[in-house]
Amino acid sequence: MAFLNMEQHTWAFTFGILGNIISLMVFLSPLPTFYRVYRKKSTEGFQSTPYVVTLFSCLLWMYYAFLKSGAELLLTINGVGCGIETLYIAMYLIYAPKSARLLTAKLFLGLDVGLFGLIALVTMLVSAGTLRVQIVGWICVAVALGVFAAPLSIIRLVIRTKSVEFMPISLSFFLVLSAVIWFAYGLLKKDVFVAVPNVLGFVFGVAQMALYMAYRNKSPAITVVHQEMKLPEHVKEVTTNTKLGGAPTEGRISCGAEVHPIDVMPTSAAAGADEQAINVEEAAAGRDDHNMLRPEQVIKPDMAIVVEV
Repeated sequence: MAFLNMEQHTWAFTFGILGNIISLMVFLSPLPTFYRVYRKKSTEGFQSTPYVVTLFSCLLWMYYAFLKSGAELLLTINGVGCGIETLYIAMYLIYAPKSARLLTAKLFLGLDVGLFGLIALVTMLVSAGTLRVQIVGWICVAVALGVFAAPLSIIRLVIRTKSVEFMPISLSFFLVLSAVIWFAYGLLKKDVFVAVPNVLGFVFGVAQMALYMAYRNKSPAITVVHQEMKLPEHVKEVTTNTKLGGAPTEGRISCGAEVHPIDVMPTSAAAGADEQAINVEEAAAGRDDHNMLRPEQVIKPDMAIVVEV
Protein backbone atom coordinates (compact mmCIF):
# COMPACT_ATOMS: atom_id res chain seq x y z
CA MET A 1 0.00 0.00 0.00
CA ALA A 2 2.86 2.37 0.84
CA PHE A 3 4.47 1.57 -2.52
CA LEU A 4 1.21 2.33 -4.35
CA ASN A 5 0.86 5.61 -2.47
CA MET A 6 4.45 6.54 -3.36
CA GLU A 7 3.87 5.68 -7.00
CA GLN A 8 0.67 7.72 -7.05
CA HIS A 9 2.50 10.66 -5.48
CA THR A 10 5.25 10.35 -8.10
CA TRP A 11 2.75 10.37 -10.95
CA ALA A 12 0.93 13.32 -9.43
CA PHE A 13 4.21 15.23 -9.12
CA THR A 14 5.08 14.37 -12.75
CA PHE A 15 1.73 15.58 -14.05
CA GLY A 16 2.04 18.69 -11.89
CA ILE A 17 5.41 19.55 -13.44
CA LEU A 18 4.02 18.96 -16.94
CA GLY A 19 1.01 21.09 -16.04
CA ASN A 20 3.31 23.91 -14.95
CA ILE A 21 5.21 23.77 -18.25
CA ILE A 22 2.10 23.67 -20.45
CA SER A 23 0.32 26.38 -18.43
CA LEU A 24 3.39 28.59 -18.71
CA MET A 25 3.25 28.22 -22.51
CA VAL A 26 -0.45 29.17 -22.40
CA PHE A 27 0.35 32.24 -20.27
CA LEU A 28 3.06 33.27 -22.74
CA SER A 29 0.90 32.71 -25.86
CA PRO A 30 -0.27 36.40 -26.02
CA LEU A 31 3.35 37.60 -26.32
CA PRO A 32 3.11 38.10 -30.13
CA THR A 33 0.01 40.22 -29.57
CA PHE A 34 1.73 42.46 -27.04
CA TYR A 35 4.86 42.68 -29.14
CA ARG A 36 2.62 43.99 -31.92
CA VAL A 37 1.04 46.45 -29.45
CA TYR A 38 4.51 47.64 -28.37
CA ARG A 39 5.73 47.97 -31.97
CA LYS A 40 2.68 49.93 -33.17
CA LYS A 41 2.17 51.77 -29.87
CA SER A 42 -1.53 50.93 -30.09
CA THR A 43 -3.83 48.20 -28.74
CA GLU A 44 -5.72 48.19 -32.09
CA GLY A 45 -9.05 47.25 -30.56
CA PHE A 46 -7.78 44.32 -28.49
CA GLN A 47 -9.71 43.82 -25.26
CA SER A 48 -8.13 43.69 -21.79
CA THR A 49 -10.93 41.68 -20.16
CA PRO A 50 -9.33 38.21 -20.70
CA TYR A 51 -6.14 39.30 -18.94
CA VAL A 52 -7.98 40.90 -16.01
CA VAL A 53 -10.15 37.78 -15.55
CA THR A 54 -7.14 35.44 -15.86
CA LEU A 55 -5.31 37.44 -13.19
CA PHE A 56 -8.36 37.13 -10.93
CA SER A 57 -8.41 33.35 -11.49
CA CYS A 58 -4.67 33.05 -10.71
CA LEU A 59 -5.10 35.03 -7.50
CA LEU A 60 -7.90 32.71 -6.35
CA TRP A 61 -5.91 29.56 -7.13
CA MET A 62 -2.91 30.97 -5.28
CA TYR A 63 -5.13 31.59 -2.26
CA TYR A 64 -6.50 28.04 -2.52
CA ALA A 65 -2.97 26.62 -2.76
CA PHE A 66 -1.94 28.56 0.36
CA LEU A 67 -4.84 27.03 2.30
CA LYS A 68 -4.47 23.44 1.06
CA SER A 69 -1.48 21.34 2.02
CA GLY A 70 0.52 19.62 -0.71
CA ALA A 71 -0.52 22.10 -3.45
CA GLU A 72 2.91 23.65 -4.04
CA LEU A 73 2.77 23.05 -7.81
CA LEU A 74 -0.51 24.97 -8.01
CA LEU A 75 1.12 27.78 -6.07
CA THR A 76 4.15 28.08 -8.35
CA ILE A 77 2.35 28.20 -11.71
CA ASN A 78 -0.36 30.58 -10.52
CA GLY A 79 2.25 32.85 -8.95
CA VAL A 80 4.07 33.03 -12.28
CA GLY A 81 0.71 33.58 -14.02
CA CYS A 82 -0.07 36.53 -11.74
CA GLY A 83 3.22 38.17 -12.67
CA ILE A 84 2.75 37.63 -16.43
CA GLU A 85 -0.87 38.84 -16.48
CA THR A 86 0.07 41.91 -14.44
CA LEU A 87 2.70 42.81 -17.06
CA TYR A 88 0.12 42.38 -19.84
CA ILE A 89 -2.34 44.67 -18.07
CA ALA A 90 0.36 47.27 -17.39
CA MET A 91 1.35 47.33 -21.06
CA TYR A 92 -2.30 47.60 -22.07
CA LEU A 93 -2.76 50.59 -19.77
CA ILE A 94 0.26 52.30 -21.39
CA TYR A 95 -0.82 51.95 -25.02
CA ALA A 96 -4.63 51.80 -24.87
CA PRO A 97 -6.79 54.86 -25.69
CA LYS A 98 -8.19 56.80 -22.77
CA SER A 99 -11.65 55.18 -22.70
CA ALA A 100 -10.24 51.63 -22.84
CA ARG A 101 -7.64 52.55 -20.24
CA LEU A 102 -10.29 53.80 -17.82
CA LEU A 103 -12.41 50.68 -18.34
CA THR A 104 -9.40 48.41 -17.73
CA ALA A 105 -8.48 50.29 -14.56
CA LYS A 106 -12.05 49.95 -13.27
CA LEU A 107 -12.11 46.21 -14.05
CA PHE A 108 -8.74 45.70 -12.39
CA LEU A 109 -9.69 47.60 -9.23
CA GLY A 110 -13.16 46.10 -9.05
CA LEU A 111 -12.27 42.46 -9.78
CA ASP A 112 -8.62 41.83 -8.93
CA VAL A 113 -8.45 44.16 -5.95
CA GLY A 114 -12.00 44.64 -4.67
CA LEU A 115 -13.71 41.28 -5.24
CA PHE A 116 -10.64 39.14 -4.50
CA GLY A 117 -9.96 41.13 -1.33
CA LEU A 118 -13.58 40.71 -0.26
CA ILE A 119 -13.48 36.93 -0.85
CA ALA A 120 -10.23 36.58 1.11
CA LEU A 121 -11.52 38.72 3.98
CA VAL A 122 -14.91 36.98 4.29
CA THR A 123 -13.49 33.46 4.10
CA MET A 124 -10.89 34.33 6.71
CA LEU A 125 -13.53 35.71 9.08
CA VAL A 126 -16.43 33.25 8.73
CA SER A 127 -14.65 29.91 8.12
CA ALA A 128 -11.63 27.94 9.19
CA GLY A 129 -9.73 24.77 8.38
CA THR A 130 -11.34 22.30 5.96
CA LEU A 131 -14.50 24.40 5.54
CA ARG A 132 -12.46 27.39 4.35
CA VAL A 133 -10.61 25.21 1.84
CA GLN A 134 -13.92 23.87 0.48
CA ILE A 135 -15.50 27.32 0.18
CA VAL A 136 -12.49 28.75 -1.64
CA GLY A 137 -12.27 25.59 -3.76
CA TRP A 138 -15.86 25.90 -5.00
CA ILE A 139 -15.32 29.60 -5.74
CA CYS A 140 -12.27 28.60 -7.81
CA VAL A 141 -14.36 26.01 -9.66
CA ALA A 142 -17.06 28.58 -10.49
CA VAL A 143 -14.49 31.10 -11.78
CA ALA A 144 -12.64 28.40 -13.74
CA LEU A 145 -15.88 27.32 -15.44
CA GLY A 146 -16.51 30.93 -16.40
CA VAL A 147 -12.99 31.27 -17.82
CA PHE A 148 -13.33 28.02 -19.77
CA ALA A 149 -16.72 29.15 -21.11
CA ALA A 150 -15.26 32.48 -22.31
CA PRO A 151 -14.17 30.98 -25.69
CA LEU A 152 -17.87 30.69 -26.58
CA SER A 153 -17.69 34.30 -27.80
CA ILE A 154 -14.68 33.43 -29.97
CA ILE A 155 -16.50 30.38 -31.36
CA ARG A 156 -19.46 32.60 -32.26
CA LEU A 157 -17.14 35.11 -33.94
CA VAL A 158 -15.49 32.36 -36.01
CA ILE A 159 -18.86 31.01 -37.18
CA ARG A 160 -20.13 34.50 -38.04
CA THR A 161 -17.04 35.69 -39.92
CA LYS A 162 -15.89 32.29 -41.25
CA SER A 163 -12.38 33.30 -40.18
CA VAL A 164 -10.06 31.68 -37.62
CA GLU A 165 -7.79 34.73 -37.37
CA PHE A 166 -8.61 35.26 -33.69
CA MET A 167 -8.48 31.55 -32.74
CA PRO A 168 -4.98 30.15 -33.38
CA ILE A 169 -4.82 26.36 -33.43
CA SER A 170 -1.70 26.31 -31.22
CA LEU A 171 -3.54 27.99 -28.34
CA SER A 172 -6.50 25.60 -28.63
CA PHE A 173 -4.16 22.62 -28.69
CA PHE A 174 -2.29 23.73 -25.57
CA LEU A 175 -5.58 24.44 -23.77
CA VAL A 176 -6.70 20.85 -24.46
CA LEU A 177 -3.34 19.46 -23.38
CA SER A 178 -3.33 21.59 -20.24
CA ALA A 179 -6.86 20.47 -19.34
CA VAL A 180 -5.93 16.77 -19.74
CA ILE A 181 -2.78 17.09 -17.61
CA TRP A 182 -4.40 19.06 -14.80
CA PHE A 183 -7.38 16.70 -14.77
CA ALA A 184 -4.95 13.79 -14.30
CA TYR A 185 -3.16 15.74 -11.56
CA GLY A 186 -6.42 16.45 -9.72
CA LEU A 187 -7.51 12.83 -10.09
CA LEU A 188 -4.23 11.49 -8.68
CA LYS A 189 -4.25 14.03 -5.85
CA LYS A 190 -7.97 13.30 -5.23
CA ASP A 191 -8.63 17.02 -5.57
CA VAL A 192 -12.10 17.46 -7.06
CA PHE A 193 -11.68 21.23 -7.27
CA VAL A 194 -8.81 20.81 -9.75
CA ALA A 195 -10.23 17.87 -11.71
CA VAL A 196 -13.83 19.00 -12.33
CA PRO A 197 -13.33 22.34 -14.21
CA ASN A 198 -10.71 20.81 -16.52
CA VAL A 199 -13.34 18.43 -17.93
CA LEU A 200 -15.16 21.47 -19.36
CA GLY A 201 -11.85 22.95 -20.47
CA PHE A 202 -11.14 19.80 -22.45
CA VAL A 203 -14.59 19.89 -24.12
CA PHE A 204 -14.28 23.54 -25.19
CA GLY A 205 -10.70 23.04 -26.37
CA VAL A 206 -11.71 20.14 -28.60
CA ALA A 207 -14.64 22.20 -29.94
CA GLN A 208 -12.26 25.04 -30.88
CA MET A 209 -9.89 22.65 -32.66
CA ALA A 210 -12.77 21.11 -34.61
CA LEU A 211 -14.01 24.57 -35.58
CA TYR A 212 -10.53 25.56 -36.72
CA MET A 213 -10.32 22.50 -38.98
CA ALA A 214 -13.75 23.32 -40.42
CA TYR A 215 -13.03 27.02 -41.20
CA ARG A 216 -9.27 27.15 -41.81
CA ASN A 217 -9.69 27.22 -45.62
CA LYS A 218 -12.83 29.35 -45.70
CA SER A 219 -12.82 32.85 -47.16
CA PRO A 220 -13.61 35.46 -44.49
CA ALA A 221 -17.01 37.11 -44.69
CA ILE A 222 -17.08 40.67 -46.13
CA THR A 223 -19.58 43.20 -44.91
CA VAL A 224 -20.60 46.37 -46.74
CA VAL A 225 -20.69 49.05 -44.10
CA HIS A 226 -21.14 52.27 -46.08
CA GLN A 227 -22.17 53.34 -49.55
CA GLU A 228 -21.97 56.80 -51.05
CA MET A 229 -24.45 57.91 -53.70
CA LYS A 230 -24.15 60.71 -56.26
CA LEU A 231 -27.45 62.43 -56.95
CA PRO A 232 -28.50 65.45 -59.06
CA GLU A 233 -28.84 68.83 -57.43
CA HIS A 234 -32.11 69.84 -55.93
CA VAL A 235 -33.89 71.19 -59.02
CA LYS A 236 -36.21 73.71 -57.39
CA GLU A 237 -33.36 75.39 -55.53
CA VAL A 238 -31.28 75.69 -58.69
CA THR A 239 -34.26 77.08 -60.63
CA THR A 240 -35.04 79.71 -58.02
CA ASN A 241 -31.46 80.95 -57.74
CA THR A 242 -30.94 80.99 -61.50
CA LYS A 243 -34.11 83.03 -62.17
CA LEU A 244 -32.86 85.58 -59.68
CA GLY A 245 -29.74 86.00 -61.85
CA GLY A 246 -27.31 84.55 -59.34
CA ALA A 247 -25.08 81.53 -59.54
CA PRO A 248 -26.82 78.30 -58.71
CA THR A 249 -26.24 77.15 -55.17
CA GLU A 250 -25.35 73.69 -54.05
CA GLY A 251 -28.41 71.70 -52.98
CA ARG A 252 -28.39 68.33 -51.19
CA ILE A 253 -30.93 65.54 -51.13
CA SER A 254 -30.89 63.23 -48.12
CA CYS A 255 -30.94 59.52 -48.87
CA GLY A 256 -29.50 58.18 -45.63
CA ALA A 257 -25.90 58.93 -46.71
CA GLU A 258 -23.88 62.01 -47.64
CA VAL A 259 -24.69 63.19 -51.15
CA HIS A 260 -22.38 65.06 -53.52
CA PRO A 261 -24.37 67.24 -56.00
CA ILE A 262 -23.57 67.45 -59.69
CA ASP A 263 -22.00 70.76 -60.66
CA VAL A 264 -24.05 73.11 -62.90
CA MET A 265 -22.31 75.67 -65.13
CA PRO A 266 -23.37 79.24 -64.26
CA THR A 267 -24.71 81.57 -66.99
CA SER A 268 -23.68 85.17 -67.48
CA ALA A 269 -26.63 86.60 -69.46
CA ALA A 270 -30.29 86.91 -68.53
CA ALA A 271 -31.39 85.04 -71.66
CA GLY A 272 -28.98 82.25 -70.86
CA ALA A 273 -30.34 82.16 -67.32
CA ASP A 274 -33.93 81.84 -68.59
CA GLU A 275 -32.94 79.08 -70.98
CA GLN A 276 -31.08 77.30 -68.18
CA ALA A 277 -34.13 77.57 -65.92
CA ILE A 278 -36.37 76.07 -68.64
CA ASN A 279 -33.95 73.19 -69.16
CA VAL A 280 -33.81 72.54 -65.44
CA GLU A 281 -37.60 72.57 -65.15
CA GLU A 282 -37.80 70.02 -67.94
CA ALA A 283 -35.25 67.88 -66.14
CA ALA A 284 -37.35 68.13 -62.99
CA ALA A 285 -40.30 66.72 -64.83
CA GLY A 286 -38.06 63.85 -65.95
CA ARG A 287 -38.35 64.68 -69.70
CA ASP A 288 -35.88 64.81 -72.57
CA ASP A 289 -36.36 64.74 -76.32
CA HIS A 290 -38.05 61.35 -76.06
CA ASN A 291 -39.91 62.17 -72.83
CA MET A 292 -37.81 59.52 -71.01
CA LEU A 293 -34.88 59.46 -68.60
CA ARG A 294 -31.56 58.84 -70.29
CA PRO A 295 -29.31 56.13 -68.80
CA GLU A 296 -26.80 58.70 -67.55
CA GLN A 297 -29.60 60.39 -65.55
CA VAL A 298 -30.13 57.29 -63.48
CA ILE A 299 -28.63 57.40 -59.99
CA LYS A 300 -25.36 55.43 -59.93
CA PRO A 301 -23.78 54.33 -56.67
CA ASP A 302 -20.09 55.01 -56.13
CA MET A 303 -17.69 52.18 -55.33
CA ALA A 304 -18.85 50.66 -52.03
CA ILE A 305 -16.43 50.81 -49.13
CA VAL A 306 -16.02 47.29 -47.77
CA VAL A 307 -14.52 46.21 -44.50
CA GLU A 308 -13.29 42.71 -43.85
CA VAL A 309 -14.53 41.58 -40.46
